[in-house]
Amino acid sequence: MRQRTRATVWAVLLMITAVVLNGCKKQNEPAQSAAPEQPKVEAPAQPSATAPAPAETKPEPGTAAGKKAAEPAHNYVRELLSPANLKEKAPETYKVKFDTTRGEFTITVTRAWAPLEADRFYNLVKHHFYDNAAFFRVVPNFVVQFGISANPAVSAAWRHVEMEDDPPSQTNKRGTITFAQTGSPNSRGTQVFINLKDNPRLDHMGQGFAPFGIVDGNGMNVVEMMYDGYGDSAGPDQDQLEKQGDPYLRKGWPKLDHIKSATLVGTSDPAKQ
Repeated sequence: MRQRTRATVWAVLLMITAVVLNGCKKQNEPAQSAAPEQPKVEAPAQPSATAPAPAETKPEPGTAAGKKAAEPAHNYVRELLSPANLKEKAPETYKVKFDTTRGEFTITVTRAWAPLEADRFYNLVKHHFYDNAAFFRVVPNFVVQFGISANPAVSAAWRHVEMEDDPPSQTNKRGTITFAQTGSPNSRGTQVFINLKDNPRLDHMGQGFAPFGIVDGNGMNVVEMMYDGYGDSAGPDQDQLEKQGDPYLRKGWPKLDHIKSATLVGTSDPAKQ
């Protein structure tokens, strides 16, 4: 009995000793390294549905693709300084619209009445010779005269550019337009007048004043409104007007009426307007 008890005790002691030794062995073993952490791959951010689109660069005004730059204004003054180049033949009939300080009126020109005068008037109007010119001589119950350029340089260029005389084929009745002359042969230049009444005596004076056109419709109502308070004797000196231009008139005869523009109408060619 005592021997069995001792054997049991020794068996228990051996078991305890084995457990203790096994625990010490585990404590002395090196710890295993943990698996290395993999680098984190971040997905690229997706564009937000509300994010603004890149701003579009717009060209400056006037330089957009497909657009032409503004063309320079036509230099009529430069062309008027070369009268020898302005010899275009006029159409058989044409109209000229006058926009004045008293309103508008239109003249119809018939080339067959006075071909040389019709051609000269056509070229002068086409190149805007009469723009801004004054009705510098207004004689009641006689004539309204104009045709000295507002630009002294232009007046000087045309001062001695006379044309040959057209013989009168029409009478100087009310509303007709005629080139002025000095009475000497071939002295007509740029000045014209509109008859305020029937003036048949002009048909035979000097070389004969040859009408080349007539005021349309009720246009004479406008022509007859031109300021005539200075009369024929107190008006401006034509020689000084040619040399000094419109400022000369504005200073001494401020009430005179002016042509804002004289343009060809009824033609499909913009260059002829």
